[in-house]
Amino acid sequence: MSISTHQLIQIRPAFLQRAREQGFDDLGQPVERVIANGGEPCRDVLRQAKPGEELILASYCPFELSGPYKEYGPVFILADPEAEHLASKSFAELIERAYFSHQFVLRAYSTSERIVDACLSSPAQFETDISRFFDNREIAFVLARFAAYGCYGCRIVRAHTLANLGDIVTITN
Repeated sequence: MSISTHQLIQIRPAFLQRAREQGFDDLGQPVERVIANGGEPCRDVLRQAKPGEELILASYCPFELSGPYKEYGPVFILADPEAEHLASKSFAELIERAYFSHQFVLRAYSTSERIVDACLSSPAQFETDISRFFDNREIAFVLARFAAYGCYGCRIVRAHTLANLGDIVTITN
């Protein structure tokens, strides 16, 4: 196992609690409860939903600052917070679990949450792409998105960016 150079940040715990307990998303809209067909990407546990699982569909914003790049998008989360807890996963495990497929988008942002760079990536290219982004000191974090729909998948930060970020999953080679 190599030394981790970056971490995967789980969806905000405050969002999960509000969506599940109060029934409202980041836009203040009521969430929708749905039964999974199977394959829906669950952002709280970073895996595809199993047929028949109860899910919540809600608008989520991975940004904190106001500005032109602040965006909201639909995400699925498990309706039952006790159904499964996210254990430490490598990016390779996310691929194996079919959370990300053969192509995904990486968008790199500055601390002011402005887009700096982006690329279409793949499992084979991920380490090279993420290293290239984090070699640029202007880049504070990267959002991984699903290629076809463009939906938010996860947030990636440098290994030393640990303070007050909530639940972290270490990504290793």
